Formats: sequence, structure tokens, C-alpha cells
Amino acid sequence: MYDEEVAIRGTVRDEMFVNIAGYRFIDLPDRDSLREPFREKCIDLGLKGTILLSHNGINFFLAGTQESINEYVSFLNEDKRLQGIPMHLSHTDYQPFRRMLVRLKREIISLGIDSIRPGENTGNYIEPNDFKQWLDEEREVLVLDTRNDYELRVGTFEKAVDLDIKSFREFPEAVKKLEYDKSIPVVMFCTGGIRCEKASMVMEDQGWSEVYQIRGGILGYFKDTGGTHWDGDCFVFDQRVSVDKNLIEADHEMCFKCREPLSAEDLESDKYSIEEHCPYCFDSLVGVA
Repeated sequence: MYDEEVAIRGTVRDEMFVNIAGYRFIDLPDRDSLREPFREKCIDLGLKGTILLSHNGINFFLAGTQESINEYVSFLNEDKRLQGIPMHLSHTDYQPFRRMLVRLKREIISLGIDSIRPGENTGNYIEPNDFKQWLDEEREVLVLDTRNDYELRVGTFEKAVDLDIKSFREFPEAVKKLEYDKSIPVVMFCTGGIRCEKASMVMEDQGWSEVYQIRGGILGYFKDTGGTHWDGDCFVFDQRVSVDKNLIEADHEMCFKCREPLSAEDLESDKYSIEEHCPYCFDSLVGVA
């Protein structure tokens, strides 16, 4: 979910784990010195997941008890630069992360273009319900999926443009190949919104005149609209693999070897074998042409 009030106050069963994800592009010149305090705090609270720290911001996806998550939010709010970070919220009956990692990164979402700095210049947002209305009215709009190819297989918007990229670093070149009038409104989307912060700036730099990103990404759209006009589920970067339009864990699994998401149909394939291979890595591992 995408909440302005980041402290979690809902009633949750004791055995449930609270899952949060959030980011902010902000100058953090003290990035290196932040790592150990974050690590110690999360370990003390029994949290698991990943925190990425760069000189240009923070990105995190964590899970723990309600009390621990609330204490983590309070810890964030002690730093004025990190107060009020919007967060996506969901629940599971198990811990979806294996360990707790705090990593120092050059970028919290890797694009490789130093001039793209969302902390200094943010793009235009469109609210989920407003975008749903655009789709309801069948307005002329380029709906652009900024995610990687394996994420799209799990689900995407009806009529969304697939850039067929395997890494976000391929996004700038892929956009150059789009054969559309650059005056057409563009609405782009990704899981939680972080990629679109940079992607929108790339498109504006390439001459697209009206570029929007869905506030809160796919997860925010699910929360506010129930997922109307969406086909399938949404890939997430933890052991759940995917969530449905109700933000509940869906039925995808992940290949033990290549880490590709697998549908029920994939699991029935002759090329799938538990902990050995799946339809996406079978040829390379087994040697079949």
C-alpha cells in the first residue's frame, strides 16, 4: 500500500509479518556512516530484508513484526531527511526474506547516467484513480512498462508497451526505438515507482512532451483501484515471488537455478524439474538446442 502516514496502526494478527517497501531520492553525503546504525537497528528489531544506501538516496524492503516495523519507522523519522517516506504495506504469515542486508550502492536503482538525479528534479505524477479513468475512457495514451522482461510475464496492464529489456540500464536505448509521436501522453509504471522516477527524466530528455508516472506504482494502483485494466499478478522481489490485485501472495514460484518466476503452466512443463531446471534455463543447462 502507499500511505502518507507511514506508521502502521491497523489491527494485525500476532503471527502475521508486516512487509514494507519505500524509497527516497535525497542527498546522503554521510552514506557510509549510516550503514552500521541501520544494520544494528534492524538486527536488534529482528527485521529481515534489504536496505540500499547511496549518496543519492535510500531504498528498502523489510519484514518483521508490527512492533518492530513501527520502531524502524520511528528510527527513520529521527533523520529529518528520511521523515515521512511513503511506504507500500502488505502482510504475510511467514518471513519472506532470508537475512538482513544493508548495502552501499552507487545508485539505489541502477541506470548508469549520472545526470539523471530525481532528488533534484522530479517528474509528473498521475493518481491511480485518474489513470484508471483515462483507461475507462479509452483516451489516447502510451502505457509504458519500464520493468524487465521476466516481471512482465507475471502481469502487466492491458495494451501496455513491452520494451523487452532484461535490465533497467537498457531502458534509455529501448525508448529511442519507440515509433510513436512524442506528443502523445505517456503513462509509465513499475512495481513501486522507483524506476519511473529516473525513467520519466530519460523520456523528457529524449523529447517526450507529456510524461507521467503512476503515483505508488503498480502496488499503489492495486490498492486504490483494485487492479482494473491489469492482466495477471505483480512480480515482487522476495520469496512471495508475486502478489495479486489484493496484495496477497499469488501462486508463482521461482526457479532454483535461474531465479525466473514460474507460473502454474511453467511448473507443468516437461522442461521443469524441481531444483534442477525450468523452461527458461532448460536449454542452457541440459544442452538441448
